[in-house]
Amino acid sequence: MSNAQFEIQLIASLVAIACAIPGTFLVLRKMAMISDAISHSILPGLVVGFFITQDLNSPLLILLAALSGVITVILVERIQKTGLVKEDTAIGLVFPALFSIGVIMIAKNANDVHLDVDAVLLGELAFAPFDRITIGGTDIGPKSLWVIGIILLITIGLLIAFFKELKVSTFDAGLAASLGFSPVVIHYGLMTMASITTVGAFDAVGAILVVALMIAPAACAYLLTTDLKKMLGLAIFFGVFGAITGYWVAHWLDASIAGSIATMLGIVFFLVYLFAPSKGLIAVMYRERRQRTEVLLLTFLLHLKNHNEVEERHVNHLNEHINWQKVKSKTVLDLALKNNMILINDKIVSLTEKGDEFTSQAIDYIITNEDAQIEDMKKHFFLFRG
Repeated sequence: MSNAQFEIQLIASLVAIACAIPGTFLVLRKMAMISDAISHSILPGLVVGFFITQDLNSPLLILLAALSGVITVILVERIQKTGLVKEDTAIGLVFPALFSIGVIMIAKNANDVHLDVDAVLLGELAFAPFDRITIGGTDIGPKSLWVIGIILLITIGLLIAFFKELKVSTFDAGLAASLGFSPVVIHYGLMTMASITTVGAFDAVGAILVVALMIAPAACAYLLTTDLKKMLGLAIFFGVFGAITGYWVAHWLDASIAGSIATMLGIVFFLVYLFAPSKGLIAVMYRERRQRTEVLLLTFLLHLKNHNEVEERHVNHLNEHINWQKVKSKTVLDLALKNNMILINDKIVSLTEKGDEFTSQAIDYIITNEDAQIEDMKKHFFLFRG
């Protein structure tokens, strides 16, 4: 592995970590798409910063771009609070307008400068190692590495310093206000860091990959845990994993590095979306199927408790009168037998003592309608789930 290859992977990994931290809080706050709005609407800030400094490397570009991102958030929230449109509509109104202003400013005043829309949107990691910083004739490494490294250190420092405030304001803004710190300040601080991170990653990876790195790893982590610290750790892991594997996929296919990284993140999310233990699609489908079977079982037990007639308790009654298919009938009977809820003698079904007790408690649940009660009942009575 060459030095350039190592530097590309290192830059991509640092960008992934820097994006995963604010991205986690954006996902938790249900503001994932605001990152897309920020990544496009900071273009006017970049252009204005260049007009002022005439230097593409000036820190003022980052500051003005971050300010442009915060303005985007403010405008989106102001429009949303009118109640006339929802957040997604507000985002769709604000960021195309600001992005278009930036495009017009470039077209009219910066045609002869290397400041173009393609470079801002797409980026190219393959070129990152060649834009280097030299001090006193000494090469100290790629510019992107230093820029994103500094931003990452600031992000980690702020995360450690304000972790409690971020956590409380994310999950309960009212409690945060009652504890004496402003959720609004925390909110706009988070938006500012998201904007700065986006700008810092422009040179290396471009806006599109920034959005992918900010949202996909956090979304994967969200499906796997409910612990904030673990979610942050998992988001960082998925981001770095996607960055490194994406690079080698691009190397193998001789394709775009940014595109390959985004593709790998998409594949990882799809796998997590399918197989996450509690929130994955397969787990949810299994749980829904199990709950349907449990409802059928409860219906059957209630029927047995309310009827003493032999014909009403015959196995064939399931098919003839309750109108269940044979497979469904067998599933319900097997579940009831496994849990020792019923006895079957000469095809006549009777409730056991356990089945009678469960059914009596189920009737109480139906009357009180307490969700927690039925789950506790299932845990207590069911050795096997449907």
